[in-house]
Amino acid sequence: MSEQHTYRVIVRGTWDGLTGESRERLLAEAAEHGLTSMRFTEEGTLSYEASPLKHFSMRYVVVSDAADGEEMAGAIAEDRAETTLRGLGHGFTGLKSTVTDLDTMKINRKPASRR
Repeated sequence: MSEQHTYRVIVRGTWDGLTGESRERLLAEAAEHGLTSMRFTEEGTLSYEASPLKHFSMRYVVVSDAADGEEMAGAIAEDRAETTLRGLGHGFTGLKSTVTDLDTMKINRKPASRR
């Protein structure tokens, strides 16, 4: 059994070819997808600004084999984003991901005397 790592992945993209219905729904739901909605979850959270309605990001937690690395975690998250966005009927383009491996991330702690 291989070692599992936990990754935080931010998938960014651009809205593209939105239908009138899709645009109206995004604008109506924009308040639910602002800064306060930004969480890393397995299902992903969508965030965007209503004005201008141009770019979006989705945040994911991906657990996968450490041997597959960050590239695979990014691909998994992008696939989840595509599935979610298509399911919602929203057009998009240019998905790109940024991946952080939480198991190898170095945490700089301040000495107790400096707190």
